[in-house]
Amino acid sequence: MDATPGILALVGGAEFQPGCDFDAEFLAASASDQVLVLPTAAAYEHPERLVARAGEWFAPLGGRVEGLMVLSRADAENDGAADIMRRASFIYVAGSSPMHIRSVLKHSAVWDSLVAAWHGGAVVVGSSGAAMALTDPMVDARGGGLTIGLGLVSGVAVVPHVGDVTEDGTGEKLHRSVLLAPKDTPVVGIPERTALIRDPDGSWRSSGALPVAVYLGGDVAPDGLASLPA
Repeated sequence: MDATPGILALVGGAEFQPGCDFDAEFLAASASDQVLVLPTAAAYEHPERLVARAGEWFAPLGGRVEGLMVLSRADAENDGAADIMRRASFIYVAGSSPMHIRSVLKHSAVWDSLVAAWHGGAVVVGSSGAAMALTDPMVDARGGGLTIGLGLVSGVAVVPHVGDVTEDGTGEKLHRSVLLAPKDTPVVGIPERTALIRDPDGSWRSSGALPVAVYLGGDVAPDGLASLPA
C-alpha cells in the first residue's frame, strides 16, 4: 500500500502565539511530542529566537522543540541534517523570506528528506514567507507575480498576512497577485493566526482566527476551498 502524506498546513503568520490553537491538533496528529523547527526563511532575522519562541509555545501543549539550523546551501546538503529531517514526524517551517528558503532548499538533501517525511505521514506546517515557498507556483514577494516555488503542493499559491496593517493593510499585495495569477491557478489569502490545511485525503479546510479567501480567474472563487487541487 502506498504511503499517505500527512497533514500540510499553511499559516498566515503570527505563529507561536495565542490564537494558533490548531497547533495542538497538529501535534496530536503527529503522534509524537517532538517538533522539528526549520528556521531557514528567518536566516537573517535571529533564527535562534524563532526556535526559542516555538519552544515556549509548544511546551504547554506537551511538545518538545528542536531547531534544525539549516540556514545556508551547505547546511541543506549536510547528511546529518537530512537524516534528522527524514526521521521527523512534525516539521514546522518558519520565517519571512520565501526567496531565501527557496534558494537554500531547492533540490537539496534536506528538502528531499522533508518531502519523504511528509509522504511518509509527517505533519508539515509552514508559516509566513515559508508557507509561500512550499507551493508551486509561489508568489514572488518582490512584485506579486508568480514564480517557481518548492512545490510540496502544486497548482495553488498563497499570500500570508492578509489584513495585517504593517504587511498589506490596503490589500494591494493580495490584489496584485490575484490579477497576475494564471486564470486556472487559485490564490489563497491567509490572515495571521489562521491555517489553510490540506488533510491526508487531499481535501482542504481552514482553522484559526479568520477565514481564508480563495480567488480564481481574478475574482472570488465561487466554490471556495473546493477550487483547490486535491
